Amino acid sequence: MATEPETPEAALAAEPAVPSLVDRYFTRWYKADVKGKPCEDHCILQHSNRSLVDKNESCSAYAKQINLVTQTSKWRTTSSVSYYLKICVITLAGSHLVLQSGKAIKSIFYQISTNCSRLQNKVSGKFKRGAQFLTELAPLCKIYCSDGEEYTMSSCVRGWLMEVNESILHKPSILQEKPSTEGYTAVVLPKFEESKSITEGLLTQKQYEEVVVKSINATTATS
Repeated sequence: MATEPETPEAALAAEPAVPSLVDRYFTRWYKADVKGKPCEDHCILQHSNRSLVDKNESCSAYAKQINLVTQTSKWRTTSSVSYYLKICVITLAGSHLVLQSGKAIKSIFYQISTNCSRLQNKVSGKFKRGAQFLTELAPLCKIYCSDGEEYTMSSCVRGWLMEVNESILHKPSILQEKPSTEGYTAVVLPKFEESKSITEGLLTQKQYEEVVVKSINATTATS
């Protein structure tokens, strides 16, 4: 007997029995309708302070475990845990059009304009020299789909760009297959004095779920 397909509401409400590594070590924050564009929602994974301290692990070892950053990144080799605890990983939210509409990603570019490429971001030293500073609405990359649609991913938080994920350039599909892990877009390090306030304009997991359900209901009512 064929089972009925799961509704969007049920899929959204479903929770894994055991928290994933991402949920164990990061807090999920959301930005809905980025730049006023419906369903272009972003997820910001803010590192929690309960992992490295409790497990007494190095930043490098943790980065390998969570599998969110590359092996060659210089920013995560610092021995200072305080730097690592404030990082934010920018990803697509599950409700983003790229993930929900069955689109095929044709290409991804970190070339924001003629004179600005996120790939040119070079970070060095204790004081993160050379890192590009981003505002909340600063574009990170552009996603081009096979149907001709184009989407821009934004930083959503203020801070220094520590790393972009070049893996998605070579295999764009991982942005859809594993958006919260290998398919992340960038890593941003907020200013120390702003680390506690960067989430003021973001949604919690519960608030985000309420926004998504409201959007689904509104769409159903008008269809």
